[in-house]
Amino acid sequence: MTLDGEALEQLRKRARAGGADKYHAANSAKGKLFARERVALLVDEGSFVEDGLYANALADGLPADGVVTGTAAIDGRPVCLMANDSTVKAGSWGARTVEKIIRIIERAYSTGVPMVYLVDSAGARITDQVDLFPGRRGAGKIFWNQVRASGSIPQVCALFGPSAAGGAYIPAFCDVVAMVEGNASMYLGSDRMVEMVTGEKTTLEAMGGARVHCAESGVGHFLCKTEAEALDVVRRYLSYLPANWTQPPPAAEATPAPAKADLAALVPASERQAFDMRRYVKGLLDDGSFFEIQALWARELTIGFGRLDGEVVGVVGNNSMFKGGVLFVDSADKATRFVQLCDAFNVPLLFLSDVPGFMVGSAVEKQGIIRHGAKMITAISEATVPKICVVVRKAYGAGLYAMAGPGFEPDATIALPTAKIAVMGAEAAVNAVYANKIAAIADEAERAAFVAARRAEYERDIDVVRLASELVVDAIVEPHDLRAELVRRYAAARTKDRSFSRRRHGVTPV
Repeated sequence: MTLDGEALEQLRKRARAGGADKYHAANSAKGKLFARERVALLVDEGSFVEDGLYANALADGLPADGVVTGTAAIDGRPVCLMANDSTVKAGSWGARTVEKIIRIIERAYSTGVPMVYLVDSAGARITDQVDLFPGRRGAGKIFWNQVRASGSIPQVCALFGPSAAGGAYIPAFCDVVAMVEGNASMYLGSDRMVEMVTGEKTTLEAMGGARVHCAESGVGHFLCKTEAEALDVVRRYLSYLPANWTQPPPAAEATPAPAKADLAALVPASERQAFDMRRYVKGLLDDGSFFEIQALWARELTIGFGRLDGEVVGVVGNNSMFKGGVLFVDSADKATRFVQLCDAFNVPLLFLSDVPGFMVGSAVEKQGIIRHGAKMITAISEATVPKICVVVRKAYGAGLYAMAGPGFEPDATIALPTAKIAVMGAEAAVNAVYANKIAAIADEAERAAFVAARRAEYERDIDVVRLASELVVDAIVEPHDLRAELVRRYAAARTKDRSFSRRRHGVTPV
């Protein structure tokens, strides 16, 4: 088949136009952009180089086989990307679709650049299953490549529509997922299939909608109102990470902390009174640099990227505004994954501790709180990036371990004057040790005096100066000096030896 210039141009136009006009109109009515518009909004103008434009060009109604793949630049830095075209068979996968996705992930991995997934797909085409599903270059190879690339290159997903059945694992294998509320969904079986198999009547939104995954399941990380917001999340996320695991995170121009930030005033004197760790983080980091991840899920733990004097750090902080800052199954998982992400991409870790410990009780024991806590502590132990533990107010029980306490080789353990480190809080300790004596004191005033005296003894035992004198903590720092102290300590730790253990890998308590 010989093509002249005009015929080739017509072929290009058909491939780039996507599906029929009615499908474009239907998407527009839902506030959805065309796949190529998404790519154009995300990447630097003129930087996109497309691969596989003519995939399935001889078939009828399958322009580019429903997926756009290629290389581009975001803020001047190279990336690879794929974007499902939901105007073509609802973005479903055929054999060429799968091959294009495999090839672009392989290219991202081999060239050491981030991989961006712009997902909007109804899943595999059942009619093509023999060609796309079981073979060596079938759909499973997509996930194999994602797993191989995990921790080697950043992988980020923006989800604009469905990600169905096996296709739901593309977002699941990414570092983070931004979901557009009202349109994005992830599910292994459709609502019709669920009813047929289990008898449950549900909807895609109730079962796998964006808010469900961002606030309840934890599979989603950012709940976005618009597609433009989701694309901005991709852009901003990548701005904190290197192109690959061999490089340092990109530095930025240093900016001071917010001028009005008073860290001392943010922490109440009473440990019974909650405060918002997010405000503390924002007051400590470079102004406007905090990028919170999973803000709606397991909110008792705050995580995210930020900058100290222009240098990237990953923050893990207990937030007493939610469930008292106690660690639960979900918050342990949230911390584990974020710590592994930071360690993979050379991002120093900052732990801001105000933790009563892990939750107790029959409900969490049945959920496997010990196993999940062990998983978090494993991640803390294995992380070899510079890590600093700041005890803002308290670090009780195994919570001290989970927040990179002294036994986990942090580059420093810093205490604020408000800090307390103990097996448990004074009230719980006194009750545990003296419960029978307290119960035996009939006079209420005498009983109160006895309890107060025992509490005072306990507080003296865990006094922060005593902890510093016995080298449990490396420094006691005033809140207004904390930022400068951290900047200096991270600079000193930048060239640390990152070896850990003689082995291939540990056996993680998943």
